[in-house]
Amino acid sequence: MTNILTATKRSKTDKLGAIRNNGMVPAVVYGARVENTMLSVPSVDFEKILKIAGESSTIVLEIKDEESKTALPSDKAGKPQKIDVLIHDMQVDPVKGFPIHIDFLAIDMNKAIEVGIPIEFTGIALAEKDGLGVLVKVMHEVEVEALPKDLPHNVVVDVSTLVALNDQIHAKDIKLPKGVELKTSGEEVIALIAPIKEEVVEEVPVDLSAIEVEKKGKKDLSDDKAGDEVAEKAEPKTTEKAE
Repeated sequence: MTNILTATKRSKTDKLGAIRNNGMVPAVVYGARVENTMLSVPSVDFEKILKIAGESSTIVLEIKDEESKTALPSDKAGKPQKIDVLIHDMQVDPVKGFPIHIDFLAIDMNKAIEVGIPIEFTGIALAEKDGLGVLVKVMHEVEVEALPKDLPHNVVVDVSTLVALNDQIHAKDIKLPKGVELKTSGEEVIALIAPIKEEVVEEVPVDLSAIEVEKKGKKDLSDDKAGDEVAEKAEPKTTEKAE
């Protein structure tokens, strides 16, 4: 399935805030046989494409002129210019998490490229389920090389093969589609079962001397209070005589 995203050229004078307020995301495209061009893309359309293509699948970018809102002409009159791109970089709002700027990398569909492919973990690690250890996901993407049309959206790693303590899955264990070459070292650990660390409760030493002093202080205070009460009872009562 071809992923098509429409973009509109923008100028340096366009305010980024105004672009975002109009439901667009500022972007730029550069790379193979393309001059650096500033763009804006519909936020809703881009997020749909992002879910489908991710950052490793090819997107066909169709650029429209800012003034005419029509597709830029190619060498053949009447046909729009279409550029094959990858999402090369993306900035997101630190609070709300939506895209605020995108870098598109124009690519040559006939040349192999090296990209990072995200790892999707599936299954249940039996060693963790049986309480033998804890599953640690060491890597979340691997580097591969392939023609753009052969790049997978992700690679799947089944952790159900981890059945004992210290079991590991290496990069070389990943099954890649035809035409895709692993560039990450095959010995890199993708996931493993690590020992469960027991939480050590630190014992706080008790200062017995402080307790003794506190008890003694309370005893002295009680003795003083008792002495005052005895002295008060021993004093003779005097009655003032009215003149």
